[in-house]
Order: sequence, then C-alpha cells, then structure tokens
Amino acid sequence: MIGFIGAGSIGGAVITGLIKNGFDEDKIVVKGGRSNRTKLLCDQLGFQMVKKVKQLADADVIFIAVGATALDNVLSELKEIVAGKLVVAFTGSASVTHLKQALGSNAKVAHAIPNTPVKVGAGFTGITYSSDFTDDDKKKVTSIMGYTGQLVEVPEDQLGILGTVAGCSPAFLDVFIEALSDAGVKHGLNRQLSYEAAIGMAIGAAKLAKQSELNVSALKDEVTSPGGSTIRGVAALEEYGFRNAVIKAVDAAENE
Repeated sequence: MIGFIGAGSIGGAVITGLIKNGFDEDKIVVKGGRSNRTKLLCDQLGFQMVKKVKQLADADVIFIAVGATALDNVLSELKEIVAGKLVVAFTGSASVTHLKQALGSNAKVAHAIPNTPVKVGAGFTGITYSSDFTDDDKKKVTSIMGYTGQLVEVPEDQLGILGTVAGCSPAFLDVFIEALSDAGVKHGLNRQLSYEAAIGMAIGAAKLAKQSELNVSALKDEVTSPGGSTIRGVAALEEYGFRNAVIKAVDAAENE
C-alpha cells in the first residue's frame, strides 16, 4: 500500500501516471485537501480517498505533494504514524535535512522533483535519499516511480537545477510548440495539422536523441546540409538569441 498527501498538479499527475500505466489503484490511498480536486480525481481513477493523515498508517511509502506553506503542518501530523515508513516529498522546499528534523529518526526520507510528463508515464524525476535509505528501500521507490517514467538519484545540491531543467522546461517546450504551430499557420497550414506536426516532431526528435549514440549537436549537424533550409533556420535562431533565451529562462527559474 502507498499513500499520498495532496493530489494537486504534481501529486495528481503522479497518481494518474501510476494508475494509467498499470499500478493497482486499490493499493493507493490519498489524503485530499479542502478543495474538491481529490474527489474528482478519485471518481476518475478509483483509488481510496481519506480525510486524515493518520488514515495512511497502513502505507509502506508515503508521498507528500503539498505546497511549501502546508508542508510543516503535514509533517507534524505525519510524525505520529511515520515509524518504519519511507517518506518521499515532492515539495520544492522539502530538503532531506528539513524532513529528518521534522519527522525524527524513525522515518527514512527522500526529496524528489517530478515533472508533469509523469502523468503519461514519460516523466523525469530527480531524487535525493537520506543516508539511512538502503538499496532495497531505493528499489521499492524506483519500482513505484518506474510507472511514471525515469527516476534519477542525484546529490541534493543538484536537485534544484535538475528540477528546473526537467520540471520547468515542459512549459518552455509548450511555448516553442505553440510558436512553431503559429509559424505553420502563417505559411498556410491549418491549425490542427500544424499542432500535430509540431508535437509529432518534438516527440520524434526527443526519442531519437534518447536512443541515438550521437549527441544532440551531432544530430543537428546531420540535418543541416550546406546552404540548406535547416541551417538557414538555425542561423535565424542564433541571430534572434534562441540559445541565450533558453539559458536566461533557466536562470530566471532558478532565481527566487
């Protein structure tokens, strides 16, 4: 049995990714908040919903997916039932040190930052474990999060930037897809076909980059023939600061 506290944007995406990709909904218990969001998701997916943190007492692994302002109250309630459990917090401010201080030595804790593609089983999640996590504990978390995509362990001082690169960038890519579609419409494609072409390109290019032995620079070189249309487009991207804009977007996301 696994438990969730919170089913908002990230919590809901992880829960959806788990169930849609084969995790047994009967083994998921979710403690919702004051909104009706958890109830609506429960009606769609069929997991068990509870009203109090203490009702997660039978869960082996508990995922915390609440905002920073609610975190300390949740940890205070969770402390009563946490002995022997694995606790994974998705909250950005939930450092391993903070979680340990709040929950005490009885809990093994981890800090993870998923991105929204976990919802369709194509997510990328960075995670940092407390030193008392055993290999078997890590395998347990990995086996769960594997339903949602890739899970990568990193030192906690790299978790923030990894979360920015993987977590904020779906929005950046959405902006790029929208702009690419606008360009297609400008040159005569209907909107639906233009969106399909841009999205299909993004999926295919990412899959190729993932599976190819070449790095992305070499893949780019493969399609930029001398004097061709692609290299003219790449030159225009450079002229208008595309690369710098992406770096500045990451800088802005990293700076609070």
